[in-house]
Amino acid sequence: MEKDEIKNSDNTGEDIEKSSVDKDLANDNDNENNTITDVAEETIVSPEEEVNSLKDKLTRAYAEMENQRRRHEKEKDEAFEYGGFSFAKECLNLLDNLERSKTSLENDEVLKDSDALNKIIDHINIINKDMLSIFKRNNIEPINALNKKLDPNIHQAMMEVEDDTKEQGTIVQEIQKGFTMKDRLLRPSLVAVSKKKDNKNKKNQENKENISEN
Repeated sequence: MEKDEIKNSDNTGEDIEKSSVDKDLANDNDNENNTITDVAEETIVSPEEEVNSLKDKLTRAYAEMENQRRRHEKEKDEAFEYGGFSFAKECLNLLDNLERSKTSLENDEVLKDSDALNKIIDHINIINKDMLSIFKRNNIEPINALNKKLDPNIHQAMMEVEDDTKEQGTIVQEIQKGFTMKDRLLRPSLVAVSKKKDNKNKKNQENKENISEN
């Protein structure tokens, strides 16, 4: 009997342990099921929210496509408007060479004041005028620089010349003519600008004049 009671008591303990384990497993399963349910509820999107999300993505994609189209249009317009920019810039060398040839011929002592020189100069002037006319028809214009205030955007000062009759920074000499193509600078004007005479130099000049008069 005692043995049976002992066995029964052992079985009862085992049953209790099994029961507690089963309860724990059941609780764990319930927790897992609850967690899965919560996650599922969070991930569920209503049709209205999904439609709004798709609309937003579509709007963004359309805006990006529109921006790209505008960039391409701008690049195409610039290529059409300024496609000959480099070519025009190179052509300016022809004008420079014509001007140099004219100056060289005019300073030639052998040809000076001769009829042959006058005819050559006339032809050079005609060519120069025709080239400027062609440039103008293609929106290439010379920059007016003489007696203007120095503008760093279109002028490049190469030297300063003392001149009290001009306001400081006034362009008194054009070394090389500048040009624009529509609203762009083709090349700047190379110029000499005025500056006030140095007081020391002015006094020295006055002293020299006084000495020469005496």
